[in-house]
Amino acid sequence: MADAEEKEPSGGRANHLALAALNPKPPNQPTTFVRRELNEILQIYGRKVADGEWRDYAIDHLREEAVFSIYRRSSEVPLYRIVKEPRLARRQGAYAVVAATGRILKRGHALGSVLRAIDPPLKLVDA
Repeated sequence: MADAEEKEPSGGRANHLALAALNPKPPNQPTTFVRRELNEILQIYGRKVADGEWRDYAIDHLREEAVFSIYRRSSEVPLYRIVKEPRLARRQGAYAVVAATGRILKRGHALGSVLRAIDPPLKLVDA
């Protein structure tokens, strides 16, 4: 019997992969931003830094949420916090933009629509 277990082609990984598919985030692991989410956030951040509006940022990966904080100066409180809370994904939405005062500016299921609260699209103005 022990020989049959040793000769398994995946080395016993099949069971681990099946468990990982059922539970994508292991217990006691922090919530993180995935690459696509960071790309969306950093595109806006880079544009605002180029305009001179923002200067610093911080990323916090906590157990229940991931937070991207945006600062005008590094010694101040954050101007905005982009929060990802997966436990709210089926309710109000996993993403939120929070102002320095603690007021939630926008909450939703799609990060792109939530980020429009801090970076509205440009409008054509007739002169």
